[in-house]
Amino acid sequence: MCLKIRSFRSLRSINMSVSLLRTTSCLLRRTISVASVRYGHGPPAKPVDVHKGKVPSDDVKLPDSLGHSVGPERYELLAHESGEEDPFEMKVVKRAKGTFDEPTIVKSINNKRMVGCICEEDALTINWMYVHKGEPKRCECGYWFKLVDLPGGHH
Repeated sequence: MCLKIRSFRSLRSINMSVSLLRTTSCLLRRTISVASVRYGHGPPAKPVDVHKGKVPSDDVKLPDSLGHSVGPERYELLAHESGEEDPFEMKVVKRAKGTFDEPTIVKSINNKRMVGCICEEDALTINWMYVHKGEPKRCECGYWFKLVDLPGGHH
């Protein structure tokens, strides 16, 4: 099948359509991946007013930065306000003794979690593996990891 382009204007509209399609699909993929992170952890430690900053009061006419935030950013700001410093449990955890009897404890509300082990102090790579609840996992370097329930987490 042969497609004839009659003018520069129709070529330009085709290019704009393709560009719009690419942008939309990229945004859709990004939205889906962010949504999976958003619900990866339970609510903040203390109850927080979810409408805080969104409703103008007598002394404030415009919403503040908390009022403008949405999604994961808002969840993180509310968690920080309630006193939770690491709401997504993303901070580095130091390895414990690492034996089968005393494994390094990894907390999660899910049944599995990806863990990265830096096997040697000078290592330039990270050994990634999944740790499942109820099944201690041994890294290639010999350290053991165990997944436990996150206190206050909801399933």
